[in-house]
Amino acid sequence: MLLGIDHLVIAVRDPDAAATELENRLGLAAGGGGRHDRLGTFNRLVWLGDTYLELIGVFDPVLAAESWVGAPTLRALERGGGLATWAIATDDIDADVETLRTRGSDLALPVPGERVRPDGEVVRWRLSAPSRLDPDDPPFLIEHDTTAAEWSGADRAERARGSARLMVLEIAVDDVNPASRAFIRTTGLRFRPSLSGRGARDTDVGGQIVRLRPRRDPGMAGATIHLRHDGAQGTEIDAVGCRWVVRPTEPAAG
Repeated sequence: MLLGIDHLVIAVRDPDAAATELENRLGLAAGGGGRHDRLGTFNRLVWLGDTYLELIGVFDPVLAAESWVGAPTLRALERGGGLATWAIATDDIDADVETLRTRGSDLALPVPGERVRPDGEVVRWRLSAPSRLDPDDPPFLIEHDTTAAEWSGADRAERARGSARLMVLEIAVDDVNPASRAFIRTTGLRFRPSLSGRGARDTDVGGQIVRLRPRRDPGMAGATIHLRHDGAQGTEIDAVGCRWVVRPTEPAAG
């Protein structure tokens, strides 16, 4: 079952500098990261509950150009950085991919992946990606190994105490109609007219919203990331190639 937005892959020249910028400007503290030795990339992570921002850089452009995540990262860096691709979490990747492929999806069969953290612990997962990954293309699916680092019950309980959450991922596309059809074909997500208007369309992914909006200005950020943050003042800024809209968490009723 598709659970929600798993993570956003944000291409940056220097993941450490990008992490510092997000902490200084938005109060988002980054955790660790690691290297994808076979993919030519390395990262820092910013946790938003079980969703996270992957600030990804390239240490080997030759390796990256041939890897599934390195190629969209390099393309995003050529545009100045920002969203390269993103992922949806699933708790049964084999069943979800089989179902979607029978309906015409171009998702590949699941393959394993791993990342070595600086402390030597290994994070493991399985993923299924469509034929091309870019910000305005459909995302990939990922299922995390809960017996490996970062996804134990204790890890998730610790993250649940965090103060920020991703609410809406808004992606600028050249034409909303074919983009939404591609999402339906690849992931099964179906869009409806957005209450935000201006020709945008929304779909629910778990408790989050993915919004496709027309690209009205070629110079606009490719992605707008809407966050709720405990104690934060409302703000809208541009950072690490994305537009950020941060709103304070609303108090619980009663």
